[in-house]
Amino acid sequence: MSINVNFRDLGSIDYQEAWDLQEDIFAETIRRKIAFRKGEKVEKTENTVLFCEHPHVYTLGKSGHPENLLLDEKALKEVEATYYKINRGGDITYHGPGQLVVYPILDLDYFFTDIHKYLRFLEEAVILTLADFGIKGERYEGLTGVWIDPSGENPRKICALGVKCSRWVTMHGIGFNVNTDLKYFQHIVPCGIDDKAVTSMQLELGQKVDFDKVLTTLKNHLADLFGFQWI
Repeated sequence: MSINVNFRDLGSIDYQEAWDLQEDIFAETIRRKIAFRKGEKVEKTENTVLFCEHPHVYTLGKSGHPENLLLDEKALKEVEATYYKINRGGDITYHGPGQLVVYPILDLDYFFTDIHKYLRFLEEAVILTLADFGIKGERYEGLTGVWIDPSGENPRKICALGVKCSRWVTMHGIGFNVNTDLKYFQHIVPCGIDDKAVTSMQLELGQKVDFDKVLTTLKNHLADLFGFQWI
């Protein structure tokens, strides 16, 4: 039986608004799972993936260190950025214009109940997308995300991952630097890693990239890897 996943392109959206939407979908999915297991008549859980961009924002995961944000409240206003402590794993990261953000809210009971495998699938979708644009993305042993030249002299991160999973329902997800203004990463210790650089597709290719084409390519790879169809 084919698995259907709802596709929603939110465009440019405030971080709090997107987070609230995630939380609503996440909570409803878990509510249905609990009700079903109690024997109640309830609609089946649905799977949804949100694609978007955000205005400049820094987010700190629940295991993160606040000191990895190098700006005070006044300086945040000066760079027109906001800051949130959130409930995903990982440390601090940046989202902003030109970065493709993907929030899969998936019931992994439809796929596989293995969070490490789930993270590897997200990474693989980005790696395959980069390959389609002539960029070699790789994994860095012991670290999440997608990297360029991880074993070379200048390892640099092009995609960050941070997820939450409860009752095998996921939220949060991918921050993929397409045409991102990388100077905003200078105001944090990205993901708590202070000795490695950050990059983007635009920097690697030396030109601005078609954002919508990257979105469509990543969207197709996600469907192929997880074995679902978009609705």
